[in-house]
Amino acid sequence: MDFSVSVIIPAFNAEKFIEKAVNSALEQPEITEIIVINDGSTDGTLKIAERIQKSNPIIKIYHHRNKENKGRSASRNLGIKNASGNFIAFLDADDYYLNNRFRNDKKIFQNDINCDGVYNAIGAQFYRVATTREKDQLELTTIRENVKPEELFDALLAGNKGYFSIDGLTVKRSAFEKVGYFDVSLKVSEDTNLFFKLALKCNLKTGIIDRPLAIRGVHYDNVFNREDLYKEYRIKMLESIFFWSGKNHIPIKKIDSILDLIWIIKFKNEEGMINNLKYWGLLFTNNPKALFTLLSIKYFPIIRLRKKLFPFLYRP
Repeated sequence: MDFSVSVIIPAFNAEKFIEKAVNSALEQPEITEIIVINDGSTDGTLKIAERIQKSNPIIKIYHHRNKENKGRSASRNLGIKNASGNFIAFLDADDYYLNNRFRNDKKIFQNDINCDGVYNAIGAQFYRVATTREKDQLELTTIRENVKPEELFDALLAGNKGYFSIDGLTVKRSAFEKVGYFDVSLKVSEDTNLFFKLALKCNLKTGIIDRPLAIRGVHYDNVFNREDLYKEYRIKMLESIFFWSGKNHIPIKKIDSILDLIWIIKFKNEEGMINNLKYWGLLFTNNPKALFTLLSIKYFPIIRLRKKLFPFLYRP
């Protein structure tokens, strides 16, 4: 398969960064198409993109209907649906690629025809004052060791081996036929949601994880500064994976792991027995395939809080 990469750049009011992002993609010889989704920008983002496009025909610019702002998920989905490359990569408009971003990915795909995707490490550039903790946390976003594809989902869910970023991911375009697209109902954590789906149904390989292949721009307007939003949407992201799993023949053991994490979050929230009964009832009602399994008994709040009644449900 020809290693032609379409890179998708969703852009909303990114006039300070968009030129650097696009130029970093232009420097990658494997990229045959740069898709900029202007997500209803009201600043100079579109003019900058159009100016660069004049001398670089591989740049394509798309808008949502009526030039609305629809968010990152809808923008990336629009890009995927219009992509012509055999491989898809992503780049946020305030980030940029480093030299040879795709060289090793190409080798991995050429050596393993069953590989659906490769993930790599990214670093950070601070455009604002950063704390020592922030610098340490964002210096290298990576999976810290080579993880077997069949173990990747468990590692991502537990978070005990690190994480990877969307800027460091390259996937076959056909992978989206297996897992679907980004969940547009998620304001944040939509990328993690997709990573989980890919890890559950696709063959993802570890790429370069000891040095960055892309750089995240860190500034005051980053959405990941919104801890409150991530806290709200973490459980919504897991619910989305749970419902998706019921339609995609995901093994019960994997679904059990998702529910266990949901339970931990709900338990910490201390919402009371009545609210929990309603919540878990609705959760399983909306996933009929899980409803008619032992999981619906295992996670019924009254039983869950009295494990001694059904110890066989909780054996490792």
